[in-house]
Amino acid sequence: MAKLLQYVTYRGKGGHWAWILHRLTGLGVLFFLLIHILDISLIGWGPKVFDSLLIIYRGRTFRVMEVFLAGAVIYHALNGIRITIIDFWPAATNVHRKLIYAVAVGFVVVFVPTAILMLNGLVK
Repeated sequence: MAKLLQYVTYRGKGGHWAWILHRLTGLGVLFFLLIHILDISLIGWGPKVFDSLLIIYRGRTFRVMEVFLAGAVIYHALNGIRITIIDFWPAATNVHRKLIYAVAVGFVVVFVPTAILMLNGLVK
């Protein structure tokens, strides 16, 4: 009798992880968008209610979460470009692994300075 995990476990490599990260970052950005819509709608309750919510956004925890959001947006955008390249040029599937590495390098090059700038105010 075959084990259940043999049927439900995908044994992909870089492509599988890129797929998982793309979905997770997309959900993270969507979650932020929904929260943003809700908090902007609070302005209808008056400036006092809206301003009380803005205090939350100035906290350390939220500022760190903003860095994660920036990382999610950057990765999702770069990986989306990789997916578009593969969709429009099927021959690009031959360099699929190199494109994944290019996304990883591009992410580090863009995200690290962005994170440093965003967290600069927390360190001081």
